[in-house]
Amino acid sequence: MSSASRYTYLGPEGTFTEAALRTLPEAATRELVPMVSVPAALDAVRTGEAAAALVPIENSVEGGVTATLDELATGEPLMIYREVLLQIAFALLVRPGTRLEDVKTVTGHPVAQPQVRNWLAAHLPDAVWESSASNADGARLVREGRYDAAFAGEFAAATYGLEPLVTDIHDAQNAQTRFVLAGRPARPAARTGADRTSLVVWLGDDHPGALLELLQEFAARGVNLMRIESRPTGEGMGRYCFSVDCEGHITDRRVAEALMGLKRTCPKVRFLGSYPLAGVDPDARSAASEALRPGTSDGDFMAAADWLARCQDGRG
Repeated sequence: MSSASRYTYLGPEGTFTEAALRTLPEAATRELVPMVSVPAALDAVRTGEAAAALVPIENSVEGGVTATLDELATGEPLMIYREVLLQIAFALLVRPGTRLEDVKTVTGHPVAQPQVRNWLAAHLPDAVWESSASNADGARLVREGRYDAAFAGEFAAATYGLEPLVTDIHDAQNAQTRFVLAGRPARPAARTGADRTSLVVWLGDDHPGALLELLQEFAARGVNLMRIESRPTGEGMGRYCFSVDCEGHITDRRVAEALMGLKRTCPKVRFLGSYPLAGVDPDARSAASEALRPGTSDGDFMAAADWLARCQDGRG
C-alpha cells in the first residue's frame, strides 16, 4: 500500500492503541503499522511514510501522556483530526502454567502502573515492577522470560502465547484513555457543534499574573477549558509551555477571538486542531450548540461587531 493508506500507531501489536485504532471505520482499509514509540509513530507522518498516526494523549487516572504532549509541541507541526475514547481494563498475562504465587516481577507501560497500584499492593505486594515501552511490549518480554507477568489488554494474550491469569483489573471504575489521530497540517475537521480545540501556548515572560492573562483570553469570551497542563520547554528551569484543550471549534467566533488574543499577547502559539468530541451523539451535539452562555454565540459576536461598525461610521 502507498503511504496515503498507511496509519502508524504505538506498538507493538496488541497494544490498547491498536485496539483504539481498529474502532475507526477507515482502519479496515488501511495498512496499520506498529511503531516502537510515540515519536516514531508521529515522525513517520512527518516524513511522509504514513498518512496519520494514532497515539495516546490522556488517561482519566494518570492524566496527560507526556511523550505525546511534548512531541506535538516540538518538531515539524502536526494536526489532530479526531479522537478515540477507549475503556481500559487490564489482564495479568503470564506464561502457561504460572500461578499467582510464582509472580515475582511484573511489567507494563508507565501509565498503567497508577491504574493497577492498589491491586498490586493487595495481591502481589512483594512483586517488583519495571516499566516497558508499552503494555504489549511487556507481554513480549514475559514471553521471552524476562518477567513473570505483564499488565496488558486481555486481547494481547493470544498474540504473545500467554494466558490471562487475572482479568478486569483496574483501581478506578470506568477508566478511559483518549487517543488522537494526527496527520500533516491541513484544513481542520468540520465543525459538529460538540468539538475540542487543542493548542500549545508559550508565555512571553515569567511575571505575576502571566498565567491568569492567558486564562482570561478564554474566560472573557465564554470558552470553557477542558484541560491545561504545563510542560517544561527544555530551555532552563522555570521555562514552561502550556498544553491546552478548550471546548469549541476554531470556526466558532468565541474560540477564534480567544486564539487571536493569545497570538497577539504570546510569543508562540501552536494550533493542534479542532475536531469532534468522541462519544457524543448527534442530539447531544445540537444541545451543546444551544447551551452556550448568553453573549458567547456566533450571533452575539456578529451583532457586537455590527454595532461597533455602526458606531464607527456614525450610525450608532
